[in-house]
Amino acid sequence: MADVTIRGAGIFGLSVAWACLQKGASVRVIDPHGPGAGASGGVVGALAPHVPENWNAKKRFQFESLLMAETFWAEVKQAGGLSSGYGRTGRLQPIADDHILSLAHARETTAKELWQDHATWSVIPATGTAWEPHSPTGFLIHDTLTARMHPRQACAALVAALHAMGAEITTDGPETGHVLHATGTAGLEDLTRHHTRTVGNGVKGQGAVLDYAMPDAPQLFADTIHIVPHADGTTAIGSTSERDYDAPDTTDAQLDEVIARARRAVPVLADAPVLSRWAGVRPRSRSRAPMLGAHPLYPGHFIANGGFKIGFGMAPKVGKVMADLMLDGADHIPPDFRPEASY
Repeated sequence: MADVTIRGAGIFGLSVAWACLQKGASVRVIDPHGPGAGASGGVVGALAPHVPENWNAKKRFQFESLLMAETFWAEVKQAGGLSSGYGRTGRLQPIADDHILSLAHARETTAKELWQDHATWSVIPATGTAWEPHSPTGFLIHDTLTARMHPRQACAALVAALHAMGAEITTDGPETGHVLHATGTAGLEDLTRHHTRTVGNGVKGQGAVLDYAMPDAPQLFADTIHIVPHADGTTAIGSTSERDYDAPDTTDAQLDEVIARARRAVPVLADAPVLSRWAGVRPRSRSRAPMLGAHPLYPGHFIANGGFKIGFGMAPKVGKVMADLMLDGADHIPPDFRPEASY
């Protein structure tokens, strides 16, 4: 009989399972579609920090989780033998005008205060190298906190580590012990059906993988597009944010435009072949923050859901705080993340 049952094998469910195993609990993960079948099976993998200003609980939580990531993914690889493709390679962003340049300089100061000696946010002159987006001001933002990992590889790495540690991963089974629901968009829609207002919903995203190798280069953020070189010799780009959609798993002309914009921003990608295209629906809570804590619908159960766009970046700390809550009764969840904040 498992000490912990987790419904949902996306990044939150798998990360909570890993953290529970590390605390000595036995774990069963149940997902009828299999691990990483939903939004966590994407292709982009940009672990990008919030802007270092107007500090709040969400930004602090994400910052601490990003700092945990290197050890988290190294331990996962050690246990299961598979790499997540993690690398803290940093990020470059073009600066469009003098107003944004002034803001960027101000954020250099706040980053020193908030990030301390863990990472830097700096304004640097563009050098005109091929792996730089065009910047109208001639300056770029360079931060050393941004990291990358490959979402599909990360889910596979966690599955391998969970199996190695004795966890059960199945499409069906009984709920025993502590029960956590990490069921993504379906879980948010279930909450909405039992409420008088929208608690959360799904937002479609589309991304693509290009045959272009820059595995050690920083990722780029230009024209609102993430351009992420991966360790496997590919470069991922994305993504769209579509509230209205008819075909959740189908790519279309909106992804064509994302690819075209990425190529305009970084001309060296102009002739890189498209290896694959991806579309999926990402869970978004009403507050945009993760929902962590006691489940609003199922007494005695727990929830971890709604990490819109930042799920992989939040995952190491989400796993820890939920394992601490379920197994030790230690509650370290920020008030803004509690389900009642959205429910």
